[in-house]
Amino acid sequence: MKEAESLGPYMARYFASKLWMGEQWYMQIDSHMSFLQNWDALSIQMLEKAPSEKPVISNLPPPNTSNLQEKIAVAAPRLCGAVFATSDIECQIVRLEGSYNYDRVKLDTPRFAPFVAAGYLIAHSDMLRDVPFDPFLPYLFLGEEILLSARLWTSGYDIFSPTISLVGHRYERNQQPKFWEAIHMAFTNGVHNPLQMLVLNRIKQQLGYPESARDMIKPKTLLTAVEQYSMGHSRSLDEYLKIVGLNMSLKEVTYTAWCETGQPPPGFEKHNHLYNS
Repeated sequence: MKEAESLGPYMARYFASKLWMGEQWYMQIDSHMSFLQNWDALSIQMLEKAPSEKPVISNLPPPNTSNLQEKIAVAAPRLCGAVFATSDIECQIVRLEGSYNYDRVKLDTPRFAPFVAAGYLIAHSDMLRDVPFDPFLPYLFLGEEILLSARLWTSGYDIFSPTISLVGHRYERNQQPKFWEAIHMAFTNGVHNPLQMLVLNRIKQQLGYPESARDMIKPKTLLTAVEQYSMGHSRSLDEYLKIVGLNMSLKEVTYTAWCETGQPPPGFEKHNHLYNS
């Protein structure tokens, strides 16, 4: 594919998901990654030890400069926090904060987490059937993680942090090409921000932002086939937002201690005994 014809990182994930050929497991990563020896077998072990029939394991990986072999002895960082973006061009979309090392004790059982990071997640490949990637989100970078987290949870998937860090990511790429430059190649300079602001309304409508209610969105083509790529039917979006502490109407984040302390979220107390270390 020519660079000018690329459609942004989210569409790359959509196209990558279409390469599935019946494999049992699905792993999604960004480019520029490093791997721990035996990462594949260790990934499957973590999924099998998670107390869920439909687990997803994810976090923001440590930098690729980290020595992953040395980090085996300590618990992997967990992704707990979220904020409403304040920049005008980000339209108050929910942004996830970094992963942090909350646990002093490393367990063999993965701990629950509220969100997935798009740059690293592993799950059973049923995920591609249950939560298919949306082909109507071109040129998108912001918002994909909160949308995917909510869609997974409402489809019956439980999110966990890894027990150990299996991958690292090269975060600093100064003077390297960026995806928004491809948009300018295809159109003209200055197109990326207004285009992203437009497409973000599709995500915000699914997440219940009142300013992006269906009757307020224009053009209506922004909601093409949205029901096919929206929330699941196993659990409600309202329940998910309450558990993770997000209020889309007030744009408020409520502190939820369960993630930082490594305990199961409300409603999952039957698993408490697994984490009493």
